[in-house]
Amino acid sequence: MTAVLLAEGSANRRLALTTLLERRGCGVLAPDGMAGCLDLLRAAGTRIDAVVLGLTDAADTHTEELLALLHREGRDDLPVLLLSDANDALQRWRSARPRRALMLCSDYSECDEALDRMLRPPPRAANDAVEVDTSALRILLIDDSATVRAAFVRLLRQHGYQVDTASNVEEGFAKATAQPLDIAIVDYFMPGQNGTALIAALRRDPRTQHVLSAMITGTYADEVIVESLASGAVECLFKSEAKGLFLARLASLARTVRDRKAIDAERRRLEGILAAVGDGVFGVDVNGIIQFVNPAALELLGYPDAAALIGRDAAEAVHPGQIAQSRASPELSFLSQCYLHGNQVPHWQSVFWTSAREPIPVEGTVYPLRVDGERRGSVVAFRDVSAQRKLEEQLRWQAEHDSLTKLPNRGWFEAQLEIEIQRLRSLQTESVSALLFIDLDRFKYINDTAGHSAGDQLLIEVSRRLRSRMRASDHLARMGGDEYAIVLRDVPREQIESLAESIRTALTDVPFVHAGKTYRITISIGVTALDRRTASLTEAMAQADVACHQSKNDGRNRCHVYTHESGSLATMEADLGWSARLEKALRHDRFELMFQPIVPLRGLENESLDATPANLWRRQFARNPSEPLLFEVLVRLRNGRGELILPNAFLPSAERFGMMEEIDRWVIDHAMKALREVRHHHRPFALTMNLSSQSLASDSLVDFIAERIVRYEVDPGALIFEVTESRTIEDIVGTRALLRRLRLLGCRIAIDDFGTGFSTFAYLRQLDADYLKIDGSIIQGLPHDTLDRSVVAALTSIAESTGKRTIAEWAESSETLAALYECGVDYAQGFVLGIPRLDLLEPLEYVTGVQPAVGVDATASRSPGIIAR
Repeated sequence: MTAVLLAEGSANRRLALTTLLERRGCGVLAPDGMAGCLDLLRAAGTRIDAVVLGLTDAADTHTEELLALLHREGRDDLPVLLLSDANDALQRWRSARPRRALMLCSDYSECDEALDRMLRPPPRAANDAVEVDTSALRILLIDDSATVRAAFVRLLRQHGYQVDTASNVEEGFAKATAQPLDIAIVDYFMPGQNGTALIAALRRDPRTQHVLSAMITGTYADEVIVESLASGAVECLFKSEAKGLFLARLASLARTVRDRKAIDAERRRLEGILAAVGDGVFGVDVNGIIQFVNPAALELLGYPDAAALIGRDAAEAVHPGQIAQSRASPELSFLSQCYLHGNQVPHWQSVFWTSAREPIPVEGTVYPLRVDGERRGSVVAFRDVSAQRKLEEQLRWQAEHDSLTKLPNRGWFEAQLEIEIQRLRSLQTESVSALLFIDLDRFKYINDTAGHSAGDQLLIEVSRRLRSRMRASDHLARMGGDEYAIVLRDVPREQIESLAESIRTALTDVPFVHAGKTYRITISIGVTALDRRTASLTEAMAQADVACHQSKNDGRNRCHVYTHESGSLATMEADLGWSARLEKALRHDRFELMFQPIVPLRGLENESLDATPANLWRRQFARNPSEPLLFEVLVRLRNGRGELILPNAFLPSAERFGMMEEIDRWVIDHAMKALREVRHHHRPFALTMNLSSQSLASDSLVDFIAERIVRYEVDPGALIFEVTESRTIEDIVGTRALLRRLRLLGCRIAIDDFGTGFSTFAYLRQLDADYLKIDGSIIQGLPHDTLDRSVVAALTSIAESTGKRTIAEWAESSETLAALYECGVDYAQGFVLGIPRLDLLEPLEYVTGVQPAVGVDATASRSPGIIAR
C-alpha cells in the first residue's frame, strides 16, 4: 500500500482527497495543519512514499519550511504533487526539483491518477551520451579529402548513423536539398568556397532550414570558430580530437535533432487533433490578435482559409461586445477583457459574427495560455448552438402553447395573470384590468354529433375570432377543452361588461359551418375586475370561474360580472378555502380511505330478517365462498383536529377547481396499496372505486392505473371502476373507449347511480360493464312503494339479459334487504350490512339501534370525530 502524506489546509478538500486516495488503495496521513506535516516528514521511521501538497497564495512559514525540506538532498527524489493556482515562485520551485508535478486546485479530483503516473518506475535514462539512439539519423559529410571522408564514414556507421558524403560545396548543397537530412558536417577549408558558404546557404533555403550544421576543421584558430558559428553552425568539431569526444559532441547534436523531431511530431499531432475537433478553436495573444485557427472555426465562421483571420483583432473580426446587430468596440468586449487579464471562462454564451456579417449564437470556453508563468494569450473553443437554440425555442413554445389552436396554454396564462396582478399592485393609480373566463355551451354536442374533426375546427375558429378582438397588450389563452381566458389590460371599470358582451356577440353572431351544416355557437362568460386590491391569482381565477358558472346557471349564452354583492362571495370564499385545504391534503396525505362491504345476497333465505342482524355481512360472505370479499372505497378528509370530513363537503369545490383527477389518482394508488397488504389472505378481495368526469377525460388515466398495477403487483380483476350514468351519457364515445382499455387491462366496470335517467338503456349494450349499481333513491322506497319495486325488478331483469350483475345502494333496513332479495338483486351495500371501515382486515361490529346522524359517518372506532363541514 502506498503511504501518502496529504498536506492540505482546507478541511473539506482534505476529506475529499483522503476519500479519493483511499479508494485508490493508498494509506493516507492527513494532519490538520502544515506543522503536523513537518513533524511527520522529520520523524524517523515514518514511511512516506509520496506527498500531495495543497497550497494557497497566503502560504505561511510552515509551508515554506515544508517546501524547503522537500527540496533537500535525500528527499528530492520523493514524488510531490502540488495543488495550486501556480504562482511564479512555485513554478521556479517546481522547475528546480525532480519528480514533481503541478495541478490546478480546481482539478483536485484527478490527483489520484496524477499520483499513479508519478509513482510508476521512470524509464531507463542513457548515462553515456554515446548511447543515444542514433538509428535513422541522417548525416551528410562534406569534405574535399577522400581519406577523411572514408575514415569518418566508417566511424559514424559503426555507431548507427546513416551517412552520405559530398566533396565540395556545390555537391553538398545539391544532395542536402534533394533528400531528407538531419545533420550536415562541413569541412571549413575546401577548394573554391569554404564551408561557411554552404552552412549559410543551408540556413537560407526553406528546404534545409531545419538541418543542424557543424563545422569540422583541423585548426583551432579562434577566427575560424567565430566565422563558423556566425554562419549558422551550432557546433565545431575537430579532426584531430579523440574519437570519444567527437562522438559525444555528435550525440549532443543527435539529442537536439531527436528533441526537435519529437516537438515537431507533437505539434503535428496537436494540429491533427485541432483539425479533427468538431468545435471551432482559435488562439489569440493578450491583445486579442488571432494567432491560429482550426478548420472547424473557419467553416463555422465562413472563412476560406486561416490567412483571412490570422493577424486580425478577434473583437473586430469574430465577436462583438454584446448581443446586438451593431458591432462593439474592443474596450467593451467581454472576451477582450478575458484575453487581457488571463481570465478562464467556462461555458459562456455569446454571439459570433461570420465573414458575411451574420450573427450566430455560440457556446464556448476561454482558457488562458501561460509559458513559464507568463501570460501569452488565450485559446477560445466554441460551437454553434443555433440548432440547440432553435430546438429550445420550439420546446419552450410547445410548453407554453396549445398545439391545436396555437394559442398560449393555461400555464403561460397564469404566469401572465400573476405579472398583471403584480403590475396593478405597484401602480399608484386606480388602474383596472378585466379577467374573462369563456366556456362554449354546445361544444360537446357538436363534437359528439359531427365528430372530433368538427370539434377541432370549432375550437380553431373560436380561437381565430377571439384573437382578432385582442389588442397587443391583452392576453388570450386556451385553458383546456372548450374553455378560454382573457386578460383585458387597462380598461374602464364601467365598460368591462360591455367589452365582455362585445366579445360574446362576436363569437355568437356568426354561426359555425362544417361539412355543409350550420351550427349556432353560444358561449357563457364570467368576468371579474382586477385592480390593486386583487389579493392573488387564485382569488381572481376563482371569481371569474364562479361568475362563469353563474352565467351558465342563469341560462347560458350570456355574461356575468362578479361582484361582492352578487351573492357568490360566500361560495367563492368557501371554494378558496377548500382549494387550499385540498392541495395541502394531497401534499401531506391527509386523505383517508374507508371500505364498506358489498354483500352477496344469495343464501339470504337462511336468515331471519325480523330484526337488524348482527354481522350479517360475515355470514353472507361465508355462504358464498366463491365470491371475493367485495368493498367500496370511500374517501374522507382528516382535518387538523383528527376529525374525518365527508366527501359531500369538499368534492364540489374539488370539481370546480379541477382537482378531482388528482384526488382520484390518490384514491387509486392507496387502494392498490391496501390490496397489496391483504393479498395473502385466504379469501381474495376486490375493491370498487369511483372515477370522476375529469379522470374520464384524461388521456393518461389508463396508463397510470396500469403502472400502479405493476408496481403493487395487484390482480387487475380485483379492481372495479365505477362511472356514473350521467357522466357516461355526457360522452358515450369517449367513455366506451376508456372502459374498453380498462377491461383490456383486466379491470372490471360498474355503472353507478343506474336508473336515474332512462336514456342509459339505449346505450346499455354499448357499455362494456360488469355491474349496475342501482341508485339509492330508488332503493329507499322499496319496502313500501310498489312502483319502486317494479322499477328495481325491471332493472334486474335488464341487467341479467345483458350479462351484468346488480348492486343495490343504501340498504338501510332488514325490510329493504328482503325486498332486494325478492327482486333478484345480486349484491347490496348499506348500514344494515356494514358501515365504512378504515382497515380491510379490522373486525367490524355494528351496534343494533345506533343509526348514523345526518351528515356524519358512522365509523367511530378509530376516529376522534367525523364531521361534515
